[in-house]
Amino acid sequence: MRPRYGAKMLWDLCHLCQFLNELQELQLKASRDFPIGGTASRFRQSGNAPAVQAILNVALPIFGVILAGYLAGRWRILGGESTTALNAFVSYFALPVLFFGTLARTPVAAVLDPALMLGFGIVVLATFLLGMATTRLVSRGGLASMSLQGIAASWGNVGYMGVPLCLAAFGEAGLPPAMLTVIVTAIVAMVIGVMLIELEVAAGHGPLRTFLRAAFNVARNPLPVSIALGIVVSAIGLPIPTPVEKWLDLLGAAAAPCALFAIGLFLSDKSIRSGLAEAGCATAIKLLLQPLAAWLVLPFFVDLASVPGKVALLMAALPTAANAFVLAKQFDIAVEQNSASVLLSTAFSVITVSALLVLLRVS
Repeated sequence: MRPRYGAKMLWDLCHLCQFLNELQELQLKASRDFPIGGTASRFRQSGNAPAVQAILNVALPIFGVILAGYLAGRWRILGGESTTALNAFVSYFALPVLFFGTLARTPVAAVLDPALMLGFGIVVLATFLLGMATTRLVSRGGLASMSLQGIAASWGNVGYMGVPLCLAAFGEAGLPPAMLTVIVTAIVAMVIGVMLIELEVAAGHGPLRTFLRAAFNVARNPLPVSIALGIVVSAIGLPIPTPVEKWLDLLGAAAAPCALFAIGLFLSDKSIRSGLAEAGCATAIKLLLQPLAAWLVLPFFVDLASVPGKVALLMAALPTAANAFVLAKQFDIAVEQNSASVLLSTAFSVITVSALLVLLRVS
C-alpha cells in the first residue's frame, strides 16, 4: 500500500510543479510582451503581482509541508508513533537549538523590545478573556472549560507554524520578534490559563501553590528556556566556537520543515465530532478578532510598517496551537471541543494567513 501512496504523492507533486511553472511563465510573458505603462505595469501597480508572489513564494510552501505531513499521517506511511517522535524532536531539539543559536549571536538591544511584548501581550490577554466569555455564554461551562476555551481562542501556533512562516516571509530579521511573541504567548496561556484550570481541578491547594505549579510548567518548557539562555549568552558576550556554530546551524535548519510536517501529522487523525459551537467561536476569535485587535492596539507600541510590527500581526493571525488539545487531554476537559478548534482554525488559516501576507505585501 505504501509504495502506491508514495507514487501517487510524487505524481500529484509533478502536476503541481507543472502548474506553478506555467503560472510563472505567464507572469514573465506578460512582463516581456507589454511595455512599461502597459498591461504588465498596471498589473504590478494594482498590487496583483505582489499578491501572487506572496501566495506562491510564502504561503504555498508553508501549507504544502503541512499537507505533506497530513497525507503521510492519513496514509500511515511513517507508522503510529511518528507524531509523538517528531513532536519530541521539534520541541526538545530543533526549535530550542534554532532559538538559542539565533539569539546567542544577536545583540540584546536588537532582541528585547518591551513595547512589542506589552502590546502583543494585551492582544493575547484580551482574546483570552473573550474566549472565556464565549464558553460562559454558550455552554455555561466552569472555570476550567472557560480557561481552555480562552487558550484555544488566544494561543496561536507561534512556535511550530509562526517561526517557519516568519523565516520564509522576513528572513533572519523576523526571528527575534517572533521569539518574543513565543514568550508572551507562553506567559499568558501557560501561566494564566493553566493556573485557572488548576484552580478548579485542584481546588483547595491555594492560589499561591497553583501559581507556582503553572509557572513551573513554563520554566521547564524547552522553548522559553532556550530563548532565555540565548539572551543571557548574548548579554555576557560569550563567544561560540565555530564547530558549535555549525552544529547549531545544522540542527536549527531542521526546525522549520519538521515543525510544519509535525502539524500535518497531528491533524491527520483528528476529526470534528462535538463542541462545534465553541470551536467555531474560538476559530473566529483566533483568526479574525485577534489580528483585528492587533491591528488596532499594536500601533500604540510599534510601527506596523516595520518588520517587528508585521511579525506581530502575522503571529496574531495564526491558528490555534495543538497545545490547546494537549492541555484538554491532560485534564480530560473539553477534549473534542479543543480538537475541533485546532482542526477548524488550521484549515481556515490557509485563507486568512494568505490574505494577510498579501496585505502586508510580503513577497
